Amino acid sequence: MANKICTLFGIKYPIIQGGMVWCSGYKLATAVSQSGGLGLIGAGSMHPDTLREHLQKAKQATQNPFGVNIPLLYPEVEKLIDIVIEEKVKIVFTSAGNPKTWTSKLKENGVTVVHVVSSAKFAKKAEEAGVDGIVAEGFEAGGHNGREETTTLTLIPAVRRATNLPLLAAGGIGTGEGILAAMLLGADGVQIGSAFAVAKESSASPAFKQKVIDITEGDTMLCLKKLAPVRLIKNAFFESVTQAEANGAKAEELSQLLGKGRAKKGIFEGDMVNGELEIGQISALLTEILPAGEIFGKLLHDYKVAFYDLTNSSKYNFTH
Repeated sequence: MANKICTLFGIKYPIIQGGMVWCSGYKLATAVSQSGGLGLIGAGSMHPDTLREHLQKAKQATQNPFGVNIPLLYPEVEKLIDIVIEEKVKIVFTSAGNPKTWTSKLKENGVTVVHVVSSAKFAKKAEEAGVDGIVAEGFEAGGHNGREETTTLTLIPAVRRATNLPLLAAGGIGTGEGILAAMLLGADGVQIGSAFAVAKESSASPAFKQKVIDITEGDTMLCLKKLAPVRLIKNAFFESVTQAEANGAKAEELSQLLGKGRAKKGIFEGDMVNGELEIGQISALLTEILPAGEIFGKLLHDYKVAFYDLTNSSKYNFTH
């Protein structure tokens, strides 16, 4: 599977673990990096001092490359940027903001920068900002999504046409077959969130992990579109939001309903009723809470089986 994603990050396999809030601490990130992929620490739910602590522990836990995901709209983003530079982090994934703001400073300090986009238009803007790679995330993904609501199946070839930068597919990918499909569409690798959110090393609460395992097809949906579209598990909080939206609630009313710390309450603290439960559609296919290394191994195994099937099975040969 070695390719330009592997070369860009110095990893064995082009599989990146998403830097998910309240899930992606150093334990999860280093477990994925130890497996040959690239683990990301999710800085979006960390105070600056907490991020520094996780970075230092990650450096003790693995000699393999790992990175940090930084949402650019984070209130203390400048402090986070300074910390990753001070701690000599070599890889940063940025999201939810304008990559022009920080890409130059990061690259001047020897950091490889990858930006998450939801459209071909924003992929071009990210390339113009000087990033080294792109994550194209379809609307199947958990958490915050692009307003375009473009599916991964459509997004990946569109972004591939728009840029020649190393391209990672994200959104709805959590199986070996999904990895192969994304690469056939033009991606050079994948970023996987939900499947690793329920890993044993994930810092999410046990109640959240079990909830994710228990849900089925159709149990997640986009909401809060007047603020920033986010995919959530349907629960009492979700129902209160959708009811408010149906009644014509304005953005200010929805912000008040959302309040502070809803994602922490749900994902980290385990409130399955009143919490904001962010997860992707692929969660309907997840059936076990496993160590990250086992999840990674299964992804590789199923990818190889799917690749063999594709290249050797007559069912795909309908050209003759």
